[in-house]
Amino acid sequence: MTLSNPPVYGEGDATLQAVGGLLGLQKLVEAFYRIMENTPDFRPLFDMHPSNIELTIDKLVSFLSGWMGGEKLFSQKYGPISLPQAHAHLIVTEKEKAMWLNCMAAALDELGYPEDLKAYLLPKLEFPAERIRQVSAARHSESV
Repeated sequence: MTLSNPPVYGEGDATLQAVGGLLGLQKLVEAFYRIMENTPDFRPLFDMHPSNIELTIDKLVSFLSGWMGGEKLFSQKYGPISLPQAHAHLIVTEKEKAMWLNCMAAALDELGYPEDLKAYLLPKLEFPAERIRQVSAARHSESV
């Protein structure tokens, strides 16, 4: 009997498969926004989102599908994406960035994902979150 090797996150669609494929990703993103809406510490972040949360959920699922090595659903449905441009209307500081990452960590915890996946995923998600924060800071310092 041979033991299968653990997934190597970041290779192919291993990360997407580790969250349970598109169905698991949908559940993760739904939990993420539910926690954001219902947790007082995260609620200010939820209030920054459009009122059509179903569209917001679909956009994040679509983006993360491609980002996790799966099908590039966002570009198929919504066209090209630039995360900083998509968030250009918002003021994103270290506080909002931390809330976003902490909310995702809470969703991962709630759904019982393994520690090694969380240890891989959260630092990877910090990169686009930081890029959004940097562009926001530059844009909003120009307008002061």
